[in-house]
Amino acid sequence: MRLVTGFSRQVIFVLFGLTILAQTANAQDQRQQNLENQRKLLQEEIKQINKLLFSNEKQKKSVLTEFEDLSLKIDVRGRLIRVTNEQANRLTQKIGVNQRIIGQQRKDLENLKKDYSEMIRKSYQSDSGQSRMMFLFSSESFLQAYKRSQYLNQYTSFRKKQGELIVEKTKTLQQLNTDLLAQKLKKEELVKENKTAQHQYKNEQSSQQQLIKALKKKERSFVFQIKKKQKKAAAINKEIQRLIREAIAASNKAAGKNLNAKVFTLTPEDQLISDNIIANKGKLPWPVEQGVVVQKFGKQPHPIVKTTMIQSNGVTIATPQSSEARAVFEGKVMSIIGFKGSNPTVLIQHGNYITTYSNLSEVYVIKGQKVKAKEKIGKVFTNPETGKTKLKFSVFKNSSPTNPKSWIFRM
Repeated sequence: MRLVTGFSRQVIFVLFGLTILAQTANAQDQRQQNLENQRKLLQEEIKQINKLLFSNEKQKKSVLTEFEDLSLKIDVRGRLIRVTNEQANRLTQKIGVNQRIIGQQRKDLENLKKDYSEMIRKSYQSDSGQSRMMFLFSSESFLQAYKRSQYLNQYTSFRKKQGELIVEKTKTLQQLNTDLLAQKLKKEELVKENKTAQHQYKNEQSSQQQLIKALKKKERSFVFQIKKKQKKAAAINKEIQRLIREAIAASNKAAGKNLNAKVFTLTPEDQLISDNIIANKGKLPWPVEQGVVVQKFGKQPHPIVKTTMIQSNGVTIATPQSSEARAVFEGKVMSIIGFKGSNPTVLIQHGNYITTYSNLSEVYVIKGQKVKAKEKIGKVFTNPETGKTKLKFSVFKNSSPTNPKSWIFRM
């Protein structure tokens, strides 16, 4: 009975060890998978930047535009290098852990085989039909014979389980070796990829430094240009918020409520749309089929003149020429802005949320029209001087701007 009990403890210990190993491996694999997903997204973003901002070598860029484009690519490539480094470092740690585990597994397997071999040798020396019968018939009582019979059965079962455990250990060791080889190959691939990325990064930084020297000579002129663009953007934002406030007042008037309220009074239909867009936060489609964010949301220093702060109530997306803007969710066209010195902007209401689509060359919808998710609402303007096609996209809750990144899938 001691033999079987000891074996049971050994099995429990081995199985417990394998369970802990599996849980640890799963946690590490999940983090590695997250990093791999980030790496692929960053690689795709660099492809989009090259396609949208650097594909037309014949298109003459201003030094300012060239610097902005290059700064964006350097930022993304820097993030890619950091993610790839973390992947390689984690793989190094995992390889080290696996090598230690493989060493222990080999020792365990050798011990199991040694014990099993000794057990089989002793078993052959005594395990004959005659000796088994003599063992049983030499019992002093029926109860003792019964117990001896039980012991023999347990001993046979123990031998079988010992053999199964050796097979299981062997399979585990083989799988660990296979995984280790794959990890080493993956690490070599990541290291090689990172060397290439770092070489490109250094070249891009060198080009950036050359541009900075050229820009320093015309800094005053650029500050003036930046402020002029900011003034124009502020005028559009002011008009957007005025129209939203008017719509809020109209909704409260229709409901017989306080006209000075700062939030929409929603009809049951509008409330349903509002609830639905909140339920889909983070899952909404992009306002263009292809694109890359070239200016983020919020207050931020200008990439060139760091002392100049810019305020963005949304994001600016570079997209291929002839791209069309599309509604990110079902709603109703609340208004269309078009005044001298700026391209049209479409406002779409989704309950108490408003999405805006600025810098359109053509508008396909009219005020009051209901639209569905992904329905085309206009063509994005392409600047004939820079060749750039950019859409400014914003999301408001009532009249307060919110970060589009939290609404759009993988923005």
